[in-house]
Amino acid sequence: MTRAEEFESLRPLLFAIAYRILGSVSEAEDAVQETWLRYERSPTSPMSTKAFLSAVVTRISIDVVRSARVRREEYVGQWLPEPLVTDPYEDPARSAELADSVSVAALVLLERLSPLERAVFVLREVFGFGFPEVASAVDRSEAACRQLAARARRHMDEGRPRFEADRRVRDELAARFFDALREGDVEGLRELLAADVQMVGDGGGRAPLWGKGIFGLDNVTRVLASTFPLFVEIGGTVEPHEVNGQPGAVFRDRDGKVLNTWTLDVLDGRIQAIHAVLNPDKLGHLGPVADAWAVLREANEVRRRAD
Repeated sequence: MTRAEEFESLRPLLFAIAYRILGSVSEAEDAVQETWLRYERSPTSPMSTKAFLSAVVTRISIDVVRSARVRREEYVGQWLPEPLVTDPYEDPARSAELADSVSVAALVLLERLSPLERAVFVLREVFGFGFPEVASAVDRSEAACRQLAARARRHMDEGRPRFEADRRVRDELAARFFDALREGDVEGLRELLAADVQMVGDGGGRAPLWGKGIFGLDNVTRVLASTFPLFVEIGGTVEPHEVNGQPGAVFRDRDGKVLNTWTLDVLDGRIQAIHAVLNPDKLGHLGPVADAWAVLREANEVRRRAD
């Protein structure tokens, strides 16, 4: 196997590591590409290519997180990760950990950890690397890594969201939700939403947004029932799709351009939260991006004429 072939076989894993540390598809792709360049320039062959490349992409990702720290602290509004519609890495033995670790709620929690805690948690708890490999990757002692892992695990356990364990039940509920949304079935929506449901979005100051969020069954139902028919009337479409390991959808304007994505947190037979990413900077990897402001103006014009 050539060096390039060996790298390509590990690319899904490298991207999966980088994305969980960075919460950004574009930054993760850049980190993987930089990893390849360093591997290509390396004059020697490592004992374990997997360990070597995992360490390199982890160090690059840590550097990116550190350099982006100030920028993310100054981020306008709620920060949510770039939506991931397809996770290229699969491991049946760790499928539950992989799905949970890529959820919007988990990535928001990871964002609050220090760069080293985040990297150690991802390598150890998500991908099951041994502490010697983790220590080598982050350039710390095994004892230090055990402490970092314990702190990170404690923080994640304290805030870790719970999701519907049965994927079939979860997906069926999501399908019913989007059907009710299309049909304007207000009572159907109320039956599927939790009493304390919340709807939060990430516009990054670059897309229309509903303040800090919409909270409670009555408020969320009212907004969904009043805005979605307008969206359909102006040619908008909804594509149900798994997003960040959870049921969700990609919204498009009449020209097929990406307007936003939704992910649904489902538990106990109800939708607990809806996370929407509207920031155009976070949608480009999904295809051409719509002008959300133009879509809003058109919807408001339709509403005005109806009134």
